[in-house]
Amino acid sequence: MLKIAMAQLNFTVGDFDGNVQMMLAQLLRAAQAGADVMVFSELSLCGYYPGDLLEDIGFLHRMERALEKIRRASKKLPKLTIVLGTVRKSRGPGKPLHNSLLAIQGGNIVLEYDKQLLPTYGIFDERRHFEPGPEIASVMQIGTHRVGFLICEDGWNDQGADYKVNPFNALRAAHPDLIISINASPSDIGKRALRHSLFAAASRHTRLPLLWVNQVGGQDQLVFDGASFAVTPKEGIVFEAARFAEDFQVLAFDKGHFMRADGGALTSPAVEGLAREEFMRQQIILGLRDYARRCGFQRVLVGSSGGIDSALTLALAVQALGPENVYAITMPSRFSSSGSVDDSVLLCQRLGVKLYHHPIAGLVQAYDAGFQAAFDAPLRGLPLENLQARVRGTILMEFSNAFGALLLTTGNKSEISVGYCTLYGDTNGGLGLIGDLYKTEVYALSRWINQQAGQEIIPQAVLDKAPSAELAPDQKDSDSLPPYEVLDEILKWHIEGRRLPQDEGRQASQAVQQLARTDEGKQLIAKVLAMVARNEYKRRQAPPIIRVRPRAFGSGRQMPIAAKY
Repeated sequence: MLKIAMAQLNFTVGDFDGNVQMMLAQLLRAAQAGADVMVFSELSLCGYYPGDLLEDIGFLHRMERALEKIRRASKKLPKLTIVLGTVRKSRGPGKPLHNSLLAIQGGNIVLEYDKQLLPTYGIFDERRHFEPGPEIASVMQIGTHRVGFLICEDGWNDQGADYKVNPFNALRAAHPDLIISINASPSDIGKRALRHSLFAAASRHTRLPLLWVNQVGGQDQLVFDGASFAVTPKEGIVFEAARFAEDFQVLAFDKGHFMRADGGALTSPAVEGLAREEFMRQQIILGLRDYARRCGFQRVLVGSSGGIDSALTLALAVQALGPENVYAITMPSRFSSSGSVDDSVLLCQRLGVKLYHHPIAGLVQAYDAGFQAAFDAPLRGLPLENLQARVRGTILMEFSNAFGALLLTTGNKSEISVGYCTLYGDTNGGLGLIGDLYKTEVYALSRWINQQAGQEIIPQAVLDKAPSAELAPDQKDSDSLPPYEVLDEILKWHIEGRRLPQDEGRQASQAVQQLARTDEGKQLIAKVLAMVARNEYKRRQAPPIIRVRPRAFGSGRQMPIAAKY
């Protein structure tokens, strides 16, 4: 029987001391549990993904020193095989580095495997830094078992759709008893189900059991959900670790089956997983919590307009950091309704958030007078609307600078897509929590939060009011945008397309096909697509957003600004 310990940990990019300390603590736990193997995730020593830090010689030297600490610890645990991810120098032509897996026994590196498939799609750009490893099977004997190894993307091509090489083929020919795959797999809607489906199919195809170990935590716009799992050819997914939390587990493996460490049967995880809204909530909360912590912020700030976007942002921030670490500012203008201010007050009372009042009518009037004096023309229309947003953005940044609070932007994906936002105004900030949620999802998640709380955390009046920027008299979003129920389907079809989960993809495609049956519908589709293209320059200057969906704005969608669409 082989006892395998796995640790899905919240590694920080470049924090070698912190990462090593976490790993050393898990090594002791594994040894005390009598484990034969201790498995960490992909690039566990440095954290995923270091980007161009890999071109910093000092960074690579610190990584070598971190590895040496693990090797020294291994000498004191001679019965434990340590499996981890790190960076190694290439021994041939091409890029100077490999994304590597090491197996360490008694202080010695006894196996070194270099990742063969380097993703360059979506948010990945590993070929920028790494050279692919040779097309070989990496297998070693641990006790009475032959164990094969993969690194993340190596296991995603069993159907041969994306690469010419399928590392599973060489592994299957080497006849291991078990495959261990180390991963840094970001999470998004539908990702868990996709992993289970692909690796269950690969396990059946190769007739090989597999242990899949992931990391957890937020890193810039990405969130890693953990959810490590074990799969066998006949039983499918037989084990799943915690989602959105660190976890340490010891599994036993013998005769093709995974068991509990004491030899008892495992309980297979539920197929359906989290409800979609709960997934969104946990993804965003973990993303904010780690982003703030890693960037050195304890407190956050939100401009509270009384609308649904700022309300949801505040509610999520409170769940992530606690009400004592969240501030809000209401900044009414002469166009703001009394209800919007009242709704902000009620919302912040329910959340326990400190709300500041900073009216902007006088500031806007002063700008108007200065503009008229300088240019002999009054401020009106769009310039006046944008001025109000920019005055508010300036006030928010003043508070952020003065009191050290991270400013959270409140734009949703629908508005960001079509440019329904003001550059240097409501786009000011350090992080967007709901920038990967369409407007209809903002409403759905808000209702979910109320439902789970068993009370109106977000006031019903906020949920019921017609969306409005309140930058002009009686202004409504519907004055310049189609209904969000229509707009969101067009945007999903255009921005995410085949990346959508099957149910969403079918719905979006059908909605667009229905619209395209009329000339008016065709014109609407063309108008929305033109708005998306025209506003790329705004998105390029916007703060990072927490990725929730298969394709988010940011590094996962790279479009030119100066182009003819």
